Amino acid sequence: MKKYCLPKELRDELRKSYGELFSGDGVETARNIIKSLNNPGKIISVGDIVTFNLIEAGLVPNISLVDHRTKRVQASDKIMHGTKHPRFRTVMVENPPGTITEGLLQEISKALLSDNPVRIFVKGEEDLAALPAITMSPVSSVVIYGLPDEGAVLVRVTEQKKKEIQSLLDKMECKEEK
Repeated sequence: MKKYCLPKELRDELRKSYGELFSGDGVETARNIIKSLNNPGKIISVGDIVTFNLIEAGLVPNISLVDHRTKRVQASDKIMHGTKHPRFRTVMVENPPGTITEGLLQEISKALLSDNPVRIFVKGEEDLAALPAITMSPVSSVVIYGLPDEGAVLVRVTEQKKKEIQSLLDKMECKEEK
């Protein structure tokens, strides 16, 4: 497996929405997302606020990726506790900001094979985890991630979407340091 690094020139491109944007950042937004789901294969949430709101709205994602941070600051105790659900098996992985490590890719891969919900706690940053989650998930899955100050993005995983995101990841392969 590879490691990916976010080059400066891709930062703006990654701020755009790669799916359907649901405005707002509350439980009502999560309910609207849940209503629009059409029996997806796997449901993957990326981000503390998104995960918290989905659980509050009654949906336990198959996989959630959280780092106990929101907008670069520590999430509130309510949010941190709210992303823990008794059904989750929690695993921890190191993933520095601006990267996607091999360890993170392996944990996503293992979680996709699990029949029970998995919470991946990321020490570092989970912001980029939506990208490999999209490329690794079975078609018909959904990946839901937060877009700060805008809302939550619902990505329906299709072969076309996997190719689009993989081409982005290909531009992010870490250059070996000499």
